[in-house]
Amino acid sequence: MSTSPDHSLLPLRPAPWRRLAAALVLSAFAGTVFAQPSGPQWQGAAFEGDRAALAKLAESGARVIRVYRESDAWVLDAAQELGLKVVMGLWVGHPRHGFRLDNAAAREAQEEGIRRFVLRYRSHPAILAWGVGNEVETGEADPMPAWREVDRLAGLVKKLDPARPTMMVVADTSLDQLKLLADCCANVDLLGINLYAGAVFDLAQRLHSAGITKPVVVSELGALGQWQAGRKPWGAPVELTSREKADFYRKALAALHAEPQVRGVFPFLWGAKQEQTATWHGLLLADGSLTEMTDALAQAWGRPPLHRAPTILGVGISADVFAPGARVSAGVDARSADDERLSTEWTVRAEATDLRLGGDNEAAPARVDVAVLASDSGQFSFMAPNRPGAYRLFITVRGAGGKVATANLPFLVRAAH
Repeated sequence: MSTSPDHSLLPLRPAPWRRLAAALVLSAFAGTVFAQPSGPQWQGAAFEGDRAALAKLAESGARVIRVYRESDAWVLDAAQELGLKVVMGLWVGHPRHGFRLDNAAAREAQEEGIRRFVLRYRSHPAILAWGVGNEVETGEADPMPAWREVDRLAGLVKKLDPARPTMMVVADTSLDQLKLLADCCANVDLLGINLYAGAVFDLAQRLHSAGITKPVVVSELGALGQWQAGRKPWGAPVELTSREKADFYRKALAALHAEPQVRGVFPFLWGAKQEQTATWHGLLLADGSLTEMTDALAQAWGRPPLHRAPTILGVGISADVFAPGARVSAGVDARSADDERLSTEWTVRAEATDLRLGGDNEAAPARVDVAVLASDSGQFSFMAPNRPGAYRLFITVRGAGGKVATANLPFLVRAAH
């Protein structure tokens, strides 16, 4: 962008009347929609999916969904029919995608698009809050220019729709950058933080240390991310099983529910998403199947499922490294809570190579045809691919009711020297 005037930020701590107004707005939403015993919290999930997936989310006890961009506006009418509220996302261009914060024309065009969208939908009864941007600062050495732009746009949204709170969303970050958030973004009522793995459990301490006093929304809650996971010697990150992810969600939701500063928690992602693998972050499979994780969420939301997903007690492979064409043996120990018959799908894929930053869209790796030597619900033997390289064996255990448990095992094929 061409150089634009400096839009300096006001201090984060607003005047008393504004704090009171924001508190009244949040209190009104919480009290009339879904107050919970330990304080008002929005319960639901970050959502990307179809109408069927949205219906399953409502049936599981969710009351709010978070969507990311204007193209998700179709959910508003569907959510209203299902009794759901929506944190409606307004996409803000990322510098790492080529958006120039110093280009006045680009900023004005973005502002006009947001203006038109808010004017069109601000009377929709399903909208609970506006989510302005998502991790716009990712990849930037200095996050402040991106955050200033988000705050400027949040100010526009507040003028157009003063009845609803605004939320900005940032990636979980260092304490030094969290401290910057304590002194910026006066037009933002709620601070959304995308939070993964153990960072959940010291959130309150870090917010206190950073001096952040405004209400916080865990805008994405995820188990161990691929950037945090342990790795095989050749670099492949090790994904948790669905049982391990479900255990994480149970503990994390209980911990966050007890935090008075947290106004909402959105597990990531009610839908399917290719990011490192097709199962790493998706709470559902691509075919819409519910999982061990969705059962854990439903339990936490007060809707324990009548029929539960299978669970994986253990999984293993005969080695990490194989010669081309060598025999590979793997097994899974899975159980059905409902005494239903289980079946297991075994799929080999090349390791993902189209890896992107910050959740950007990735291409799924190809399925690899292998010579199967033996296969049943608990054991699988096959011939290693002839082409050297990194692979994963994906394991999907499916119950008669259609719910699934998942795991995968990275392995390497390496030719002898």
